[in-house]
Amino acid sequence: MIRTLRSVVRFRRLEWSLAARRLARAADVGDLRIIAKRRLPAGVFDYIDGGAEDELTSRRNRAAYQRLEFRPRVLRDVSSVDPSTTLLGKRVPLPLVLAPTGFTRIADPDGELAVARAAARAGIPYTLSTLATRSIEEVAGVAKGPRWFQVYVWKDRGLVRELIERARAAGFEALMLTVDNAVLGRRDRDVRRGFSLPPKIGLDTILEGIVHPGWTWAFLRAEPISFANVVGRSVGDGSDPVTLADYINAQFDPALSWADIDWMRSVWDGPIVVKGIQCVEDALLAAEAGVDAIALSNHGGRQLDGAPPTLELLPSVVESVGGRIEILCDGGVRRGSDIVKAVALGARGCMAGRAYLYGLGAAGEAGVDHVLRILDADVRRTMALCGVTSVADLTPEFVRRRGSV
Repeated sequence: MIRTLRSVVRFRRLEWSLAARRLARAADVGDLRIIAKRRLPAGVFDYIDGGAEDELTSRRNRAAYQRLEFRPRVLRDVSSVDPSTTLLGKRVPLPLVLAPTGFTRIADPDGELAVARAAARAGIPYTLSTLATRSIEEVAGVAKGPRWFQVYVWKDRGLVRELIERARAAGFEALMLTVDNAVLGRRDRDVRRGFSLPPKIGLDTILEGIVHPGWTWAFLRAEPISFANVVGRSVGDGSDPVTLADYINAQFDPALSWADIDWMRSVWDGPIVVKGIQCVEDALLAAEAGVDAIALSNHGGRQLDGAPPTLELLPSVVESVGGRIEILCDGGVRRGSDIVKAVALGARGCMAGRAYLYGLGAAGEAGVDHVLRILDADVRRTMALCGVTSVADLTPEFVRRRGSV
């Protein structure tokens, strides 16, 4: 009887790490979102998860991927699948770039350092935000993988030049100019929570801290959060409580225009990516301006609510500028199958931000590693099930809108 019992019953090995136990239950990014929601204070989670106003665009970004279905081919020998591609002339193992995110240390004390290390291990480009809570030099010191630097343009162009020069000196390979935030979109969740950096303490904050002790203990033990790239500068570094809307509307330059691309070329000799393109006309202007790539992006639905879902915009942009510049697709990526769909429609790759923030909030750096492993395995499996062995072979014939012939 005991021998029979042993043959059918297997006890799991005891896992001492709380983070590892959490990750063992996370089959996809959606599971990590649920875990992060449970572990993070409500205001922190809402900052990561929320969109602008009614969050229509945020939801439609996801829905666009869900409306697209595959047209798989069979009997095509998929014993060896290679998901690698080139981005800005460099070979990468997956058509994926980690998007820039601000305030990253509110999810985990290591913040951008944890994300950069995970990206470097995976060989994936990591884009550091101007409003990062770890500096250009700190990130360069811990991660030797491909690194891009995202630029917000302050009214003080001297400061922008200084940031670009620091990025060059630290070995960053590309600049990403974000162009869709002349003013900050209204993010109702943040308004309701009174979200600021650093958080203002009130009774609700104290109660949130009590019910999220793991996050609170880590937050209290870490050094104060600030905009690490502009510490000591006249623009303010976030060390005094400030709402993001007030900060951006006071410091960023709403006069930013296409002429600034030429100025940026004068201070940076590497690749330039323009992030925030949301129509064919601006994609054409970007190509004429001589940038190396564009990112179709509505800021994850966090700026203009009602902006077009980026995946639905992709085919028309590919038709108009495809072949002249590289095209990235940003917004709503949660699965490797989403990446495959975008590449099939003509994108060179995808960008993801919330996906890795959910992993970071769920289990720190190990959570980001988990996200990247999931996405890599998803892409490989999806390509195999579609009958495709290389990214170059992914074409529009492999996808269609649901309901079409």
